[in-house]
Amino acid sequence: MKRFAIAFALPIAFGAAAAPLPAAASVAQVSQNGFVVRHVIDVSTSAEETWALLIKPSVWWDSDHTWSGEAANLSLDARAGGCFCEILPNASSPKGAPRGSVEHMRVVYIERPRAVRLVGALGPLQADAAIGTLTIQLNPKAKGGTQVLLEYVVGGFTRTPFEKLAPGVDGMLGQQVRRLGEKLGGSFAAAFPLPEQETAAEMAVPGAVPEPVEAGPATGGVVPLAQEPLSADGMIVGR
Repeated sequence: MKRFAIAFALPIAFGAAAAPLPAAASVAQVSQNGFVVRHVIDVSTSAEETWALLIKPSVWWDSDHTWSGEAANLSLDARAGGCFCEILPNASSPKGAPRGSVEHMRVVYIERPRAVRLVGALGPLQADAAIGTLTIQLNPKAKGGTQVLLEYVVGGFTRTPFEKLAPGVDGMLGQQVRRLGEKLGGSFAAAFPLPEQETAAEMAVPGAVPEPVEAGPATGGVVPLAQEPLSADGMIVGR
């Protein structure tokens, strides 16, 4: 049974097992204090349809990246304070009392069908003094469909250097984004500039998921998409 510990400790396995991602992806930032991972995909479904699946991780999360070995044991309580949790079933009797449970993350901001932000250390990061903030933002596209942006910011202290952890975390989350797109009927690559070095203060909106773009004639083939990004205090700006 594959688990988080295997996936994170052996990031090379991601490259061997996972298919090419139909998404822009990057370890956007890494230092001795932490790292930032970003992913973006375009899907043909509406924001409402995308949201309805997004909040059901048991349907699209990869079972190989669970503690129990079954994504069906995952759940997300879609409200502030709600838990992204996993049940560890009774090993000898499926109907018996669970042998335990796992809190992967906790919801700190949620607004249907626009954005959800969770806080928590995924997988083996739980064993160290690390914390992560995961923001997923849905942006309706002018010509139909939805752009899904994911950003995971990790900091704190870990016994393994962040530069070694970042590729494994990036690969694992990229795989989940790809699976979400596949469950929605397929996804396609989005043009998405991912600066190698960029602090939150340098972004157009401090603390926001970076702005997605799509091909167009306005600026040599790249024009910003209309969106309402998250500000540093966790609220949607431009309302």
